Amino acid sequence: MSGSLPLEIDIHPGVHPEWHAFGLTFNADTIENTVIAGAVVVILGFVLRRALTKRSENHVPNKLQILWETIVTQVQTQVEDNLGRMHPFVVPLAVALFFFILIANWIEMIPSQLNNHHREFFVAPTADTNLTYAMAVFAIVGVWAYGIREKGVKGYFSHFLQPYPVLLPLNVLEELVKPVTLALRLFGNIFAGGIMIALIAGLVSWKIGPAPVGGILALLANIVWKLFDMAIGVIQAFIFSLLVVLYFGMAGAGHGDDHTEGDVEGHDKHNTQELAA
Repeated sequence: MSGSLPLEIDIHPGVHPEWHAFGLTFNADTIENTVIAGAVVVILGFVLRRALTKRSENHVPNKLQILWETIVTQVQTQVEDNLGRMHPFVVPLAVALFFFILIANWIEMIPSQLNNHHREFFVAPTADTNLTYAMAVFAIVGVWAYGIREKGVKGYFSHFLQPYPVLLPLNVLEELVKPVTLALRLFGNIFAGGIMIALIAGLVSWKIGPAPVGGILALLANIVWKLFDMAIGVIQAFIFSLLVVLYFGMAGAGHGDDHTEGDVEGHDKHNTQELAA
């Protein structure tokens, strides 16, 4: 049993092995695990694409394909029911973000510390603000670009004057705060997981008199926390993706309303003419 007990390790949440190049500092573990999480998503996409295009006699989809199609269908249904029909790229973006963040959150579940003298290789890159801020900034910039594309520059930026022009500073501040809250929400929850792992590792040295009970306590606490941490990873991936979809929905809100009203009026006029005839 001693082989399965967690080791008493020295964990420093927020401290990263670094690379230095061109006068810049790079967090090595964040970059490595981000690449791994991205590669898993890309490979998964190619595998599913191959499954979709593969010709089979019975035309029965495999379990992975059914899972993927179910998730995409549910996301698309929820988006259209709550926000209406949006640009076709929004749902695939949300699904890709969800799976990328989920894998990035879960990657630290893989044991990867060989001994006390080597760093842990698999760590959650989302516990680093460099990644969460980068994702949030790219998401918000994409939302702005989408809003300008749908409404035009004047049409999009005019919403900062709504409902009253005097609220312009508050509306601008709210828009600038969005990527900050988006990034810190994800970072804070995943970073807390690293702190909990450090606390659980400290249980190993606990003793009740001569009885070393710390190892058993650490083992039980580690199992419970890992299960809880996996649930937190799912929730945070879902929240980040959902908020990005909501931001896209708000950016394109109202676009095409005139066209829709015109179609309805034309349809009603056509029905009236048919009844008159």
